[in-house]
Amino acid sequence: MDNHLLIFGMGYSASHLATKLRAQGWRVTGTRRTADGDNIAFDDDAAVRSAIASASHILSSVPPERNGDDPVLARYGDAIRSAGASWLGYLSSTGVYGDAGGAWVDESAAVQGRRAGRNAADLAWQALDSRLRIFRLPGIYGPGRSAIERVAEGKAHRIDLPEQIFSRIHVEDIAGGVIASFNGPSGVYNLSDDLPCGQNAVIEYAAMLLGQEPPPMQSLDEAQLSPMALAFYAENRRVANRRAKRLLGWRLAYPNYCDGLRACMEISRPAMASTAPAAASADQT
Repeated sequence: MDNHLLIFGMGYSASHLATKLRAQGWRVTGTRRTADGDNIAFDDDAAVRSAIASASHILSSVPPERNGDDPVLARYGDAIRSAGASWLGYLSSTGVYGDAGGAWVDESAAVQGRRAGRNAADLAWQALDSRLRIFRLPGIYGPGRSAIERVAEGKAHRIDLPEQIFSRIHVEDIAGGVIASFNGPSGVYNLSDDLPCGQNAVIEYAAMLLGQEPPPMQSLDEAQLSPMALAFYAENRRVANRRAKRLLGWRLAYPNYCDGLRACMEISRPAMASTAPAAASADQT
């Protein structure tokens, strides 16, 4: 069987993976809500089932619905289970661990996060088939979607929670972890970088790269964050990544946020320069 990856949910991380594999000669088929180029519509039952039957590898990056149902499993779970693919994968979240009070968590930790739908989906994919690789991801960043852009656009916050710790992962390293697992054992893997730290340090480093002052320190109430952002600050944990390194031979391209943000800056700099307003002339000041 030729190398053919079917991706359910061609979002930010999955699209990055697809680009890397296509450059290596893979055939990659993706699903979206509506057909688009190489992507087929999720509701096009015949096309999706044909892709499932022909795929050598199948990955879902689709999150559960608000009611907790996983739309991929609900509609295509039986077809995926009976398919001849040699590899199955699912992009989950380290949010399934819940709040650890800043302690380290690894793949042996209980699934007990506050988002019941995400917990249920993670466990349901594990139970689907022995070929499954579950990738639990922390905060994802990369080109066009990092602290660089948030600081530059004035949307970044520094929150006065000095004990708050988060883990994160560059989108390039998600792709690297998935690809490394093609020749590794099935199971659950945390894909996170080597340096969990407070979000303020990331914002401050991004501001330094941009030559800007970091945003002021605020309390959670003063920041008036969205419910999604508040949920982000409600959990505190360090995510261990040793299992993926040991069993998959996974090596991080960006082992810490400094390396990752510098790479994002190199990509973002031309775009930001092209959209920056022209300097005012002397007779305009």
